Amino acid sequence: MKLRKKHKQEAEIFTDTLVDILFIGMMFFMIVSATNTLKMVKMNNPRASNDTKTNQKNISVSVDKDQNFYIGTTKVANANFDSLLHLEILKYKKLVDTPSVIINADTAAYYGEVFRIMRIAKRDTAKVVAVVK
Repeated sequence: MKLRKKHKQEAEIFTDTLVDILFIGMMFFMIVSATNTLKMVKMNNPRASNDTKTNQKNISVSVDKDQNFYIGTTKVANANFDSLLHLEILKYKKLVDTPSVIINADTAAYYGEVFRIMRIAKRDTAKVVAVVK
């Protein structure tokens, strides 16, 4: 007499992809919780009744590729540029405390000239802004 043994099939669960999904979920929540740690105090900032703009005066200085200097749209000789820019800054200082000097230099212009303009503006306590594209 031959007795048969019944073979029980064991159920298998493939957990390879489950581990990947859990790892990605854990990384997501760690990143989200790390960025949420900054706490700020809520304050009531004053609001204006209308949109106000500052009356900041700007002095535009341009240097082209041929090393020609312009204050505004007026071409200025290289020898007189330092003193004319100084006078222009002093003229604008009567209107505002710290005028801004906006430098618009060509990419082929010598950057030593741009630094010279910055040095003059800083010496006369004006803000310096460089236009880049």
